[in-house]
Amino acid sequence: MIWMVKLLHLTAISIWAGGLVALPFLLLQRRKLTGEPLHRLHRLARALYVSILSPAAFVAIASGTALVFLSGTFVEWFSLKLVIVGALAALHVRAGLLVLRVFDAGGKFGRAHCATLTTATLATVSGVLVIVLWKPRIDAVALAPGLFYPGGLSDILAPVIAWARP
Repeated sequence: MIWMVKLLHLTAISIWAGGLVALPFLLLQRRKLTGEPLHRLHRLARALYVSILSPAAFVAIASGTALVFLSGTFVEWFSLKLVIVGALAALHVRAGLLVLRVFDAGGKFGRAHCATLTTATLATVSGVLVIVLWKPRIDAVALAPGLFYPGGLSDILAPVIAWARP
């Protein structure tokens, strides 16, 4: 059972990550187009994002969550992986917003935007791969010793809570 969920997870991640890497290059094509070719590109970019990337992201995250409980991965390196996956999800949202904005009247998406988004996506996906394959030993108690006693979190958050109260 676990191997099937892992296969589903890896397939969904591959589609998600590959699509997020390809999408900026698709958006870059907007610079040269007008009229019907522009509308066709817009439909293609939206279809890629809505019909392929977003479902792949959902399946990747859902199957990854299932794997946590099936294989009992409750270690510190996994928490770091989840932070990086959160960054990948943020890049996914950013890409979706770009799909909307780039095709507005006067919308722009230049080479610098393409390079920045592609580099950020590649760095994030590489970060996930490095953490998952390396599985570094992280000592959480050494990183945040005040967190691991009863009431430790409230002590750390007390200044934030006091600041947020009217």
